[in-house]
Amino acid sequence: MELNATLAEYDLQRDALTLHTTTQVPYYVHLKVASCLQMDSARIRVVKPFLGGGFGARTEALHFEIIAALLARRAGGTVRLTQTREETFIAHRGRPWTLVKMKLGLKKDGRITALALEATQAGGAYAGYGIITILYTGALMHGLYDIPAIKHDAWRVYTNTPPCGAQRGHGTVDTRAAFEALLTEMAEELGLDAFAVRERNLLPQIPYTTMYAQKVLSYGLPECLEKVKAASGWDERRGKMPPGRGLGMGCAHFVSGTSTPKHWTGEPHAVVNLKLDFDGGLTIFTGAADIGQGSNTMVAQVVAETLGVRMNRIRVISADSALTPKDNGSYSSRVTFMVGNAGIDAADQLKAILVKAVAARLKVFEADIEVIDETFSVRGGDGAGLSYHEAVAAAMVGSGTISVKGSFTCPIEFQGDKKIRGSAIGATMGFCYSAQVVEASVDEVTGKVTAHKVWLAVDVGKALNPLAVEGQAQGGVWMGMGQALSEETSWDEGRMLHGNLLDYRVPTMAESPDIEVIIVESIDPNGPFGAKEASEGMLAGFLPAVADAVHEAVGVRAVQFPLSPDRVLELIDARDAAAARAAAAAVKGAAA
Repeated sequence: MELNATLAEYDLQRDALTLHTTTQVPYYVHLKVASCLQMDSARIRVVKPFLGGGFGARTEALHFEIIAALLARRAGGTVRLTQTREETFIAHRGRPWTLVKMKLGLKKDGRITALALEATQAGGAYAGYGIITILYTGALMHGLYDIPAIKHDAWRVYTNTPPCGAQRGHGTVDTRAAFEALLTEMAEELGLDAFAVRERNLLPQIPYTTMYAQKVLSYGLPECLEKVKAASGWDERRGKMPPGRGLGMGCAHFVSGTSTPKHWTGEPHAVVNLKLDFDGGLTIFTGAADIGQGSNTMVAQVVAETLGVRMNRIRVISADSALTPKDNGSYSSRVTFMVGNAGIDAADQLKAILVKAVAARLKVFEADIEVIDETFSVRGGDGAGLSYHEAVAAAMVGSGTISVKGSFTCPIEFQGDKKIRGSAIGATMGFCYSAQVVEASVDEVTGKVTAHKVWLAVDVGKALNPLAVEGQAQGGVWMGMGQALSEETSWDEGRMLHGNLLDYRVPTMAESPDIEVIIVESIDPNGPFGAKEASEGMLAGFLPAVADAVHEAVGVRAVQFPLSPDRVLELIDARDAAAARAAAAAVKGAAA
């Protein structure tokens, strides 16, 4: 949300560079700065301050970071580079304009038989994540429904505009929106309910392996459909809304972390260091980038829960390459799944050390020790056992400060199939699933579309922090609403026409509908305490849902977003003109 900014400090004596920068991927910035400046990477330190957001635009090392580093070295001092809002718009890597052509086969009962998809993206002047973004347009056609045949052709086109790349729901939002809209339209042609068609095409069993070699081990979409259908009163209200008002629905999903790292070195996907000191304080060192999604809180939670200690004993130090272990970054909703598991691994190791020391002090077997509310006691015994501080003191005899390292690596079976071209993109340990209903109205005079209420059911595996899950889910719906109703990049022969937050219309609280979030817990067997991602798997569902609501409200089907007033008025005018032609033809036919 804030402007792009970097503070680069060059130490002439040490020939060393420190970079404080607004990024989602501090270690990727570290890699690229070392490469571009041709410096020994050990002489570079990258620190990510707390950010108000990332949303995908900062999952690459951006040019302003390299420029600031170069200037600082040349000046032999400190350089701060802050971009204006217009410069930030030009520098960021937003969602590419995408043309989607899609054919879908349905049987009379609504069973999907095949999907043929063509996607063409205007990628900007440089490749960036081009090949990854274009592969994602088809990779996540798999895993939501049981589709027996998919053909995916896609092109990434260089254009005279800034490069595009990852934005929340990386590469998948436009094609998912097109699919959901087409599925609903075809269901209506067959006289079938939109929910019934989706229920007809659910995955047949769990575990499930897609044709793209993705493994599905937890699948809460059936319950999401059931919950949101009931909450919205779909059966009672669909098709019975007042004039100018409608209900629409859509589903979506997203990966819980891509199992293909940004820069593959053979290292684990995530590493967490955990330090226990003499005072009983626990310090978690993680390279994970907290960009407002709450990853620092998450890793503290899983460590505290595993160790059986209170949260106020824990401090988290994150995203400082001089202090924390390398992490691949905050992208593809990977942090909870991967860093959470690494945190549990570290906490398990430390707990084993404490339990061993307590068992030796109490002269019992380690297996007999249980930890409840910071008390180490003998299972089934009558004694009080040792307090947390007594256990710490016992463990530090002869060793002093204790440090352990936890890690997590995706098993090879979740990393795609080399025989399937591109299957490493979209490979994941698990999917977040969602279903949503949108109630919206259309002003036929102004063309304005207003979303009044959103019911969202989202399968997050296990909600480690329900309040944070609700906030992330609402944020995902909000970003979907922005793309669906107002946000649009505009260019005139390569010149930007939207370089501020007035011309680029981001929804504010004034436009926000009431968003009711229903948390569904499917408990993923590989997630930390069963958790999956909770931030991206709901965004794409808003676009087809609001488009369907607009169709019920005024009888027009949109094939282009955003549904701005001018576009909606064009559709209404075309509807009225078609009705007038039909009426004239009917009169002429009657006269004949």
